[in-house]
Amino acid sequence: MVIDLGGKTSIADFMVVASGRSHRQVGAMSEHLSVLLKRHGMAVKAEGAELHDWVLLDAGDIIVHLFRPDIRVFYNLEKMWSADLPEPERAAI
Repeated sequence: MVIDLGGKTSIADFMVVASGRSHRQVGAMSEHLSVLLKRHGMAVKAEGAELHDWVLLDAGDIIVHLFRPDIRVFYNLEKMWSADLPEPERAAI
C-alpha cells in the first residue's frame, strides 16, 4: 500500500507498507529493495534488519515499512497514516 503523506507530515512524501510471510521473506524483501533504491541514487537507512519482524527503510522522501502479517495488523500504520486530518489540525502541523 502506498500512502501519500502530503499535508500530513514533513518527514517524507510517501510511505509504502508491505508484508512478507516469514522472517526470511521480510529480510529478503528489505535487502532487495535496499539495493534497488541505492541503484537509483537514493541513500537508504535500515532499522530492524536484525530481527526481520518489521524493517523500516528510510530513503528520504520515501519510507518503506516491511512487516510480518501479525506485526502489520498490530501496528496498523495504514489506518493511522491514511486518515484525513481536519483543516485546523493540518494548519498546526
